Amino acid sequence: MTMQSTIFGVFATLLPSNLPAVRCDAQGDDWLRLAKELHASAARLLTLWGADDRDRNGSFRIRAAWLTPDGLVIAEHRIADTERPSYPSLAELFPSAARMQRAVFDLLGIRATGSDTRGWLRHSGWPEDVFPLRRDFDAATNYPAQPTPYAFVPVEGDGVHEIAVGPVHAGIIEPGHFRFSVVGEKVLRLEERLGYTHKGVAKLFQGTSQKLGHRLAARISGDSAVAFSWAWCAALEAITRTVCPERALHLRALALEHERLANHLGDLGALGNDAGFAFGLTQFSRMKEDLLRANADLFGARYLLDYILPGGVGGDPPEYAVAQLLHLYRELADGVTSMRNIYDEHAGIQDRFRETGRLAPDLAEKLGAVGLAARASGIASDLRADHPWPPYDKLAPKVVTQTSGDVAARAQVRLDEIAESLRLCRALLDGLSDGPVRTNVPPAEPNRAGIGLIEGWRGPVAIALETGPEGTIRWCHAHDPSVQNWPLLEYAIIGNIVPDFPLINKSFNLSYSGQDG
Repeated sequence: MTMQSTIFGVFATLLPSNLPAVRCDAQGDDWLRLAKELHASAARLLTLWGADDRDRNGSFRIRAAWLTPDGLVIAEHRIADTERPSYPSLAELFPSAARMQRAVFDLLGIRATGSDTRGWLRHSGWPEDVFPLRRDFDAATNYPAQPTPYAFVPVEGDGVHEIAVGPVHAGIIEPGHFRFSVVGEKVLRLEERLGYTHKGVAKLFQGTSQKLGHRLAARISGDSAVAFSWAWCAALEAITRTVCPERALHLRALALEHERLANHLGDLGALGNDAGFAFGLTQFSRMKEDLLRANADLFGARYLLDYILPGGVGGDPPEYAVAQLLHLYRELADGVTSMRNIYDEHAGIQDRFRETGRLAPDLAEKLGAVGLAARASGIASDLRADHPWPPYDKLAPKVVTQTSGDVAARAQVRLDEIAESLRLCRALLDGLSDGPVRTNVPPAEPNRAGIGLIEGWRGPVAIALETGPEGTIRWCHAHDPSVQNWPLLEYAIIGNIVPDFPLINKSFNLSYSGQDG
């Protein structure tokens, strides 16, 4: 097992925060040996992905990235057996790896031995022996559907029955199937089945121009468009050694905080509504609408899908922006404080929130929880503070945590993060310097790679990017924190009643689209 520093061969591991990174060539037994060492040191599995390199070196490869207190560790495991490629599973050490490994098999046909072998993304959309991310995949072929029954884990006993919900839901919502095993209304087990709208983003990236990749990244999960597009741009800028102007970095961070504010405001209103308090929905929705209108006026769009561009941002706010934003922040602070007091004192809301959907801190740690869900269960983890990148390295962001791990805790984290985001927004405006908002990004040389890592409102968003010839993308792996956090919902619901599921589900508010990339 060889350890290499920031740049190694064709892979440059560079992040916007200059986060120290090492790459480990983990062949044979070294793959699990390294994983065990990282597990013992309390490292967090960030993401896992595979690639087809048979056209370059005659092998497949699996890469995994862990976040440690000292930086990033990336392990690469090459697989020479291209007929029946496999590698040792990481799921026993890092449970969140299980679904990542299942997705890798569906897309590349690389099996994780000693782990769950059920499919995850295929849903009979293509034959079992066809793998869309392989180089020889023929996208023009109309593959026949091959329906295969899914082996849900059964729960047996007196009075136990199943309730199937979805995948098609009422209203405008992406599909997901939830299989409840219950006694009466008490939930004994929940098993999810997701991936119904897998978009094939990794395949779409292949051959795409580097100049346009940020647009696709922004659309992986629309409510995290800023985080994904910044992570993508950060990876490309790292490869090309591009330094963004200071003003552009401040505007990027302002957009990222606006994205966090908009989602937290919307979630708090929806949580109130799920608890039977429609007034909360109307008031938080009003505040969210005020923020979105400010986005449209100052940044050119309500949702900032195309604001983050390689080398900077898409435009400079008008001169009156600072005064208008400061006024908005004061109104939001007052409005949220008033609603927080109502939520805290409303007996009906607190009866529904407290002790509902509890994820104990030790279980959250064991399962590899990340982001907001982790912080609500006592895990103080936030890249903006732990590994701050410019301009966060000068802002000293506060990490907000709760310890009860229930719906109430996840609501409190949102409220506290709104207050902190408003403080950060004021500081960003105060430090907004004159200067350009974009610099040129030259075409990257082929076979260069980098990672962009940004703390989105749900948690760490990662983009692993490798360049191709003539300014194209060879491959790109995008990771949403919902992949780690969806399994948490299965544990949080145990012992609760079925009618509380919508409330618990909304308290996590995980992305279907992000994990279906």
